[in-house]
Amino acid sequence: MKLYDNDTTAVTGMASLLNKRKESGLYRELKNYSGLIDFCSNDYLGLSRSERLAEATTRLLTAYNDERINGSTGSRLLSGNNSLVLQLEKIVAEYHNAEAALIFNSGYDANLGFFSCVPQEGDTVIYDELIHASVHDGIRLGKAQSFMFRHNNLEHLKERLDVSKGEVYVVVESVYSMDGDKSPLKEIAALCKNYNAKLVVDEAHATGIYGDKGEGLVVELKLEKEIFTRIHTFGKAMGCHGAAILGSNTLRDFLINYSRSFIYSTSLPPHSVASVMAAYELLPAMNAERNSIRELITLFRDQLSSNNSFTSIQSESPIQCIIVSGNDNVRDFSQQIINNGFDVRPVFSPTVPKGKERIRICLHSFNTAQEVENLFKTIRSSGNHVISTGSM
Repeated sequence: MKLYDNDTTAVTGMASLLNKRKESGLYRELKNYSGLIDFCSNDYLGLSRSERLAEATTRLLTAYNDERINGSTGSRLLSGNNSLVLQLEKIVAEYHNAEAALIFNSGYDANLGFFSCVPQEGDTVIYDELIHASVHDGIRLGKAQSFMFRHNNLEHLKERLDVSKGEVYVVVESVYSMDGDKSPLKEIAALCKNYNAKLVVDEAHATGIYGDKGEGLVVELKLEKEIFTRIHTFGKAMGCHGAAILGSNTLRDFLINYSRSFIYSTSLPPHSVASVMAAYELLPAMNAERNSIRELITLFRDQLSSNNSFTSIQSESPIQCIIVSGNDNVRDFSQQIINNGFDVRPVFSPTVPKGKERIRICLHSFNTAQEVENLFKTIRSSGNHVISTGSM
């Protein structure tokens, strides 16, 4: 049965909007590039493909021995709460040196849930211009006023703090997903303390990578007591799914009562919860993997510095970006690299600013030095397609 006839207003309107997106070169499609060398995913430590993780997950589920092994059966406030997820929340809070943790189904749900309910009418949210889309969406659903500040610009942040009202929330990413650079967390934390503002840090791309045991950049910098809230996601370096909001017990209770993305979502199934628990078991002993990533980052940066044909974004994280100005140029350039067996993806404007389109390259512990060198040879051989936009 057809939901709409082809000539209905709804279908015509959708088709028109899709055509406009195609004409602008921004049409999105689901693609499956199998058999390529992975320089695309956020699986930094290779845990998503880890047999050790799978074995530990099975062991934990067997020990849990609950009859509802396949599904959680409901939201946490109905039938979806269980001893396994409560145990995981204690593990997460202790691991990241926080008072309490609350599990969400994804990083998107966590940011949506926090920013739509915690900042109140009359309050202010100040966000870095490169913050995750999920933060923007949460702010839109909330009642607080909001201001953007220029990326990692302390002076502009101070200007915003000077005109803010009510409770003030400053939100940053510890490691930025599109640029791969770090936030100056110590300086921002000091500024927030001076203004009595609450600092919120999204640790999505720092979880598992920074800190002695992968606890994140906040713990590495010993800033736990200076941060109001942290968001850790499990779908990147931890190779699983879900997220946690860290903070006080009062914040946890407030989110349970007011966060709609928590209240009205069926909770994660036991297998997902056990996978995250298993990842936390493995993380402390993964220093070799973290060191391997650091070595590959150095190698990649050395390759870049030896070739001044490319404009890159300064990054010490696994996320490395080469600027290729123009959506058509970056699309063509990335396809050449894909055709040579390397899975990289283009990032178009307006996701990033016009003129700052880029190839986004993710380095992993399972990549080899030879693979990185071969990737760069492919990039260099396609250099005529790179349009340098100058230093960022």
